Amino acid sequence: QVQLVESGGGLVQAGGSLRLSCAASVSIFNINTMGWYRQAPGKQRELVAAIIRGNTNYADSVKGRFTISRDNAKNTVYLQMNSLKPEDTAVYYCNAIKWSLTYWGQGTQVTVSS
Repeated sequence: QVQLVESGGGLVQAGGSLRLSCAASVSIFNINTMGWYRQAPGKQRELVAAIIRGNTNYADSVKGRFTISRDNAKNTVYLQMNSLKPEDTAVYYCNAIKWSLTYWGQGTQVTVSS
């Protein structure tokens, strides 16, 4: 079992920044795939960014603005979000895939005001 706890969400003005954190209950050293998804009201959950075997992938809508990183020593994955836009408003979820099992956090709300 892997428990994921997100933090760092909040209300920010357009153009501002936030850093989300995802703390895992177990060592993430051997978890090859970790990522961030988001879900806006009335929309499907979508991939924002992922680290897969050390390689990073980003949704086109966030490239150049968001950065995903991981700290294995702290069992934590981060999402640095810069130049935020109102369309980035959503609940952001941390995701981990370990031994073919998928785990989700409870989500953290990010609201960007115009």
